[in-house]
Amino acid sequence: MEQFVENLFTQDVIENILNRFNLDHSYKKLGDFENYVFEVYELGKPKILRITHSSHRSKQELESELDWIQYLNRCGISIPNVLLSPDEKTVEEFTVENSSFFASLFEKASGDPITLDDSIFNEKLFYKWGKMIGKMHRHTKEYQPSEGIVPRQHWDSADLLDFEKYYSNEELLEHTRNVVGKIQQLAKSKDNYGLIHSDIHQGNFFYDGNTIHVFDFDDASYHYFASDIAIPLYYATNSKHFYSTRDERNRFAKKFLTAFLDGYEEENKFSHDWVEMIPLFLQLRDIEL
Repeated sequence: MEQFVENLFTQDVIENILNRFNLDHSYKKLGDFENYVFEVYELGKPKILRITHSSHRSKQELESELDWIQYLNRCGISIPNVLLSPDEKTVEEFTVENSSFFASLFEKASGDPITLDDSIFNEKLFYKWGKMIGKMHRHTKEYQPSEGIVPRQHWDSADLLDFEKYYSNEELLEHTRNVVGKIQQLAKSKDNYGLIHSDIHQGNFFYDGNTIHVFDFDDASYHYFASDIAIPLYYATNSKHFYSTRDERNRFAKKFLTAFLDGYEEENKFSHDWVEMIPLFLQLRDIEL
């Protein structure tokens, strides 16, 4: 978290947020990278509180994200739902100096975190992983933002793609422009493009042995569905086999993608032509980071 945000995020701010949601005044900090995330309690029952500074997201962006989460939850997808404040809001705003903190409350996800050394980090999990994302894509094809909700941005409007800010090497800049340009030229349809999570790696879901419970929709954007497939492959392979040989990485990637797509295609069709495009989306993830 940026230092100026840390300076604004005082104990008084936390106390005001807890009071607004009628929460107990005991909590456990879980993260503070792009958002502050806490395990909080309502009459002793655990919930998840996310606090976002206005330098990271606008209120409109957050309300749009949460509208989609509510829709997916109504479709029967196993994700922690949004819990309304006593004032029936998904996002509560707290003004601090010339900026704001936005707070939202969620159910706590069922299941447990996954580690790379778990015996359950196997084809059964990869299949379930793909099945969950396929189900999300299938239902999202019918999603329309609720009245008053501003749609999330498209992938190529993100600040991260303003590469001149991050790269000075002209050869590298040319490569990044080439990758982005190729993706921008791909055809779009309801069956291959829509609102996606954009970051469903193994750190953004819990698993109960049968069902995957996805959370952290902060990076949601309109993008090709293929990106939501490439990103799990990217992180699973790089995390599991960071120090392995190319052959070992390739063997794992093939095993992962085969099981993942078996699950995905149970829920949503994914043509061979789009499978061929996955390396392009892996390159995009590389340059975005």
